[in-house]
Formats: sequence, structure tokens, C-alpha cells
Amino acid sequence: MKNIEGEIIVVDNNSSDGSFEFFHNRFSEVKFIWNKNNPGFAKANNQALKIAKGEYILFLNPDTIIAEDCFEKCIFFIKTKNNNCAVGIKMIDGQGRFLKESKRSFPSPFPSLYKLFGFSKLFPHSKMFSKYNLGYLDENKNHEVDVLAGAFIMVPKKILDITRGFDEDFFMYGEDIDLSYRIQKAGFKNYYFAESTMIHFKGESTKKGTLNYVIIFYKAMSIFVKKHYGKRGALFSFFIHVAIVIRASMSAFSRLLKFKPKTSKDVTKDDAAYSIVIAGNQQNLENGKQIAEESGRKNILYYHIENNTTGLPAKIELGQAKEIIFCEGTLSFKKIIEMMQEIDGKINIQIYSSGSSAIIGSK
Repeated sequence: MKNIEGEIIVVDNNSSDGSFEFFHNRFSEVKFIWNKNNPGFAKANNQALKIAKGEYILFLNPDTIIAEDCFEKCIFFIKTKNNNCAVGIKMIDGQGRFLKESKRSFPSPFPSLYKLFGFSKLFPHSKMFSKYNLGYLDENKNHEVDVLAGAFIMVPKKILDITRGFDEDFFMYGEDIDLSYRIQKAGFKNYYFAESTMIHFKGESTKKGTLNYVIIFYKAMSIFVKKHYGKRGALFSFFIHVAIVIRASMSAFSRLLKFKPKTSKDVTKDDAAYSIVIAGNQQNLENGKQIAEESGRKNILYYHIENNTTGLPAKIELGQAKEIIFCEGTLSFKKIIEMMQEIDGKINIQIYSSGSSAIIGSK
């Protein structure tokens, strides 16, 4: 936010990991709201919205890393549309892989069932089978879309004054679909903005693919259908519930097939030393090295990268390392995000942020 006048509001839904003790005497410029219970995603965001003063509102998940010029780019794009749109951006996971939920269509019977039963994975670019995640639209180009992901939604305040915030009937999942729908109904547009990319680690609240995720997600979709489709949605809602039962059975059966007790041999293998690369400028390399060694990593290779480096060095791309730790400092988050997409899940990726005392990653 170095070139933007703004405020940061953090809502904590009764964390049990010591967040309050850690944060309450830090970051005096940040407004914290400490809930005594977990009212859900929608209610927490609405709490922040009520006290927000900005011309633009950004709903942002905490498990994210943003490029340094992201906000400026998004605001500029919205201004080119006369402040008559909301924006979501391209998202990648912690391994550099594109997240399909970056752009979506509104739920309708067949696309939803194709997604539920895996046809969208089998035919990822089909207009018929991949309609739910709009797989036929180029992920590297801007598009007008139906649904923006709740992990990152930037909306002019004037639009939220009309549509209001999230519907608090949704506890988790579905509230972003509902808000996107109401934005369109109010005469505004939603855009997938591909000119900025963020990391969304995701998956810790509810692991994707698990039975719990399937039930929560499709129940949220059922709430949306009943709210906005009325009688037309009755049959759709019935199919959703039938599909949940079928998918739940498939999920349970799959877990039984995959179950394998962990042995002492497996534990030893997990803890074995393997080669890693630490990449960044000299100062942050030393800090990253110390944390890596404290976590038990050995066989560490070092590679000095400046922020103006073009592309991922072949020495890293073609090396035998199983893990790379990018050190932010001279190397910007924007540059790290670009390099992560080149790796695209080929090796484990971790990130060290300058001045921090930890290395983070999906694993």
C-alpha cells in the first residue's frame, strides 16, 4: 500500500493459536476486531465493512501473498470501467499452480454435476464440461465473468452501498457466489483480472476433496439456489442432495482404498536429508539458511538472484533439488510469484519474508 492511502482491518474469529497474544501489541496502524466466537466468513467480513472508510473495499483471505503493485493495478483497472465493476485476480496455490476458482460461472444443474463427478477434470477446456470454472477462457487474459473468489474481491464502495455486504446465511463457501450475483443484478459487472497474480495457500479450513468439504460446499450452493432461483431451483437442489450422497459414498470408499498405516520406515524417510536451494539476495540468504538449518534441512545449495533477473535460472530449473526457498528482500514478492509459476509444482516451494522468523509454504 506504499502508494495508496488506505486502512487495514483484521477480523479474528476466535483463533486458538495465540494470535491475540502475538498481535495485540503489534502493528498499531492495523484495526483488529477480536471475536469471542466463530461467526463465519460472511459475518466477519461484514463487521469490517461496517467500519471501513475507503472508496474501494478489498475482501482478502489471510492465507495469501500479494504482489507489490497488485492494488494499484486493480484500482486503475476499475477506474477504466468508471468504477462500475468488481474485480478478482489470477490465483495460484503455494506450489505455483493456477487455481481454477479464480474465474467461475453461476451454478446451474449440469455444470455443477459435471464438476461434482469429475468431468470438468477430464475435459478441462470444454465449453460444456468445464463451464463451472470457465476452463475454456484463457487464464492469462482479462475476462468478464460471473463469480469472483472470496479470497480476493475488490469492490468500489458505491457498489456495496447498493448491494450491501455478504449474506450471513452462508457460514463458509457460497457467500462469494451470492455477492457476485447481486453485483450483476444491480447492473454492475464482475471481471477476472489476469494482470496481477497472488498466492492463495488455502485448504486449511476444509481440505478440498474431503467429505466435509463436499458437504459444506454443496450445502452452500443449495442455499444460493433456493434464494435466487426460486421454484426453478427445486429440482436443482434435489439433484445437489442426491449428488452429495453419491459423492460422499465415493469419498469414503476412496479413503478405504488409500488407507495405509504409517510405519517407522516411512517416518525415517520423511525426515531424511535432501537437497534444497535457497534463492535470493545475500543478506536474506543468510537468514533463510539459519531457519532452514534449524528445521533440520541439510545439503543446502545457494543461488544469488536479484529482482531484475529474467526468468528462472536454468541451474535451479534443471537441478536435482527437491525444494526451493525463495527469500523476499531484493527479490520482490511479485518476482517470486512469477518464478513459482515457472516451477508449477515440480518441486516443493517455500517462502522467506525479509525480517520474519519463519519460512512458509503449502506443506
